[in-house]
Amino acid sequence: MVAAPLPAQRRAYDVATMHYGCSIYGLGVLANRPIPTVPRSTITTTDVRVSFGVLPEWFDSLEPHQVETTYVTDYGAACDTPALVFSRLHGGEFYRFSYADKTEFVVDQAGREIWCGWPEPLTLEDASTYLLGPVMGFVLLLRGLVCLHASAIVVDGHAIALIGPAGAGKSTTAAAFAARGFNVLAEDVVTLDDRGDDFLVRPAYPCIRLWPASAATLYGSSSALPPLTPNWDKRYLDLTRGPVLETSRFENTPRPLAAIYLLGDRRDVPEAPFVTPLDRAEGLMSLVANTYATKLMDKHMRAREFELLSRVLERVPLRRVTPHSDLARLANLCDRILTDFKSLDV
Repeated sequence: MVAAPLPAQRRAYDVATMHYGCSIYGLGVLANRPIPTVPRSTITTTDVRVSFGVLPEWFDSLEPHQVETTYVTDYGAACDTPALVFSRLHGGEFYRFSYADKTEFVVDQAGREIWCGWPEPLTLEDASTYLLGPVMGFVLLLRGLVCLHASAIVVDGHAIALIGPAGAGKSTTAAAFAARGFNVLAEDVVTLDDRGDDFLVRPAYPCIRLWPASAATLYGSSSALPPLTPNWDKRYLDLTRGPVLETSRFENTPRPLAAIYLLGDRRDVPEAPFVTPLDRAEGLMSLVANTYATKLMDKHMRAREFELLSRVLERVPLRRVTPHSDLARLANLCDRILTDFKSLDV
């Protein structure tokens, strides 16, 4: 028998404590606590409700037959614990993210309710790093939106997506563009909002996460930026006019996607950084490899993703960028991308 979701009494209690509204990826989000790095704003529609520090009442009484594990990472944390175990609960009425640090998320099938719990000494800031990335990426997928694992900047009113695997330099490159006066539209999750003739990138949230080495390269010292959480050494760049920006560099208007740049392996050669075209077959493989929550999709989501990405390639140029291995050449990397973008017929 499927356990009922939150009883009416608990739902009423949660609604009474939901005071913090904000917009993330074009969704109106209502939460019971402020979401770190996301400014509070007035929302007209509540698309998603987030309950921090609260898991569904039935969660602790789950029976083994009510849990279907569908994905386990092939990399782990301490003691060979998988970094993430993803499961379907109650026959797919809910989904569960179980992280190695014991942080737990439960998401309902419609992508409208999120519950989250974590142990000490972890904090709300730690939980929010998962929420704003993989969890919200999956929520968007449940709501019919395919997303790229990418950052996005705005040039001449158009969105340029910077895609690539973890460590490719997407966030660092976006931050370098922000330092040069360009607005950043999204970091980590880039929506492909299908509008027929265009694919819109929705505003994400005004923060870029950077490793200390990237912060030091861009701003002289890693201490120029505040830590993202008390338990992690990543820093964050506040795009709403934080300590190192003279004015806001966050774009809060959806923009049509005009080009995609795949950040390849860094090379220590004189001609780097440089830009080269990608053929259609390689381009499609690159997009599929860099969609968000790709390991969590079922066959119907996968089919929808493939069809949409095929149409993206028909309308949006995809280029490969080879950065230089020296981070000090970030300015040259930005120049190469801008020069190439201006040569495209968009």
